Amino acid sequence: MAFNITNLVNAINAKSATVGADSALDKAVLLASNVKNALIYSSLVDLPTADSSNQGDLVRIGASFGADTNYYVSHRDRWNLIDLSDTGSIVLGQYRPFQGSNYGFVTGGSSTDITKFPFASDGNATDLGDLTQSAAIYSGQSSGTHGYCTNNSGGNKIEKFPFTSNANATDIGDLADASIGAGGGQSSSTHGYTAGGRFTYIQKFSFTTDGDATTNSGGLAVSTGAAAGQSDAINAFGYVTGGTIPPSTFRNDIQKFSFASEAAATDIGNLTMARYYMSGQSSETHGYTTGGTQGSGPTASTIRDRIDKFSFSSGGSATDVGNLLESKTSNTAGQSSTVSGYTSGGLPTTYQIEKFPFSTDANATDVGDLVTNRTYMTGQQY
Repeated sequence: MAFNITNLVNAINAKSATVGADSALDKAVLLASNVKNALIYSSLVDLPTADSSNQGDLVRIGASFGADTNYYVSHRDRWNLIDLSDTGSIVLGQYRPFQGSNYGFVTGGSSTDITKFPFASDGNATDLGDLTQSAAIYSGQSSGTHGYCTNNSGGNKIEKFPFTSNANATDIGDLADASIGAGGGQSSSTHGYTAGGRFTYIQKFSFTTDGDATTNSGGLAVSTGAAAGQSDAINAFGYVTGGTIPPSTFRNDIQKFSFASEAAATDIGNLTMARYYMSGQSSETHGYTTGGTQGSGPTASTIRDRIDKFSFSSGGSATDVGNLLESKTSNTAGQSSTVSGYTSGGLPTTYQIEKFPFSTDANATDVGDLVTNRTYMTGQQY
């Protein structure tokens, strides 16, 4: 829901700076005072678990007030976002970080296997269930409780599997277009997205209600397939990076679209080189694109090992911040923990799980192996 509270917020901020703790103020003013002076966190990952002990607490993210300041309230065991826009509206919604803290998942490709590997310690993947089909190309999405696979080539299935139990996936709906071909996957707090392919479609489906996807009326700025996807959960934007327009046009675009509206995507910058069949990762502040290939055909292709990084807040082009252990192509799977990005599978060493840090620009390291050799996969995280 949305309502205009600009004048109220301004009045609360003015009063809370001048009155004492024993002043007979409205509860809202006391909460605002807490936000200004006490309940301040530098990052969303620093928030305590929302429970009965902090029910009703209002917090601010960021060391100082500014245009990017966000507020959250603890209610019913979750932190709900209070996002003050430039127009003075307040939007309430559950905050769910895109990053996982427990496991990374690998799905799709040349196998029906659903496998997972730990984030807390380096280790190999284990098999926990199966998809309903083995298809060539998937894009991946993650809610707070389930992983999703959307089949982008030769089918239109939306498949769903639970994160906390070993179980097979179920077919819960269809994409709006069944043959878009290798769109990038994105995740908001409430919806999964697959963007791009042979057309400019942005399709979304609900995390709360099983059903078919719908097509965003805005679409991408340029058509692209075999692209990577990234998600900025804090500011509610999805990104599509790189890709190809068959048979031989290769993209370096970084495209950005809003989760909150159906406005058309905008081109905000470029990767360090045009390529396709990459994987995407997301920290709280930056998007990453890893691996990929250039050219068409086995003799003309140039496989890449680059780790590209771009800012969510400032936009602009990506920078080369490191390298994978080896060049990777054929749709590696991307996963994101709270501290690291992961690239799993891909040619030539299809079983390898590589990890690189978000806090510093550095090369990837080998942290484990997949259960089987696989290509054309996608990733999720919990």
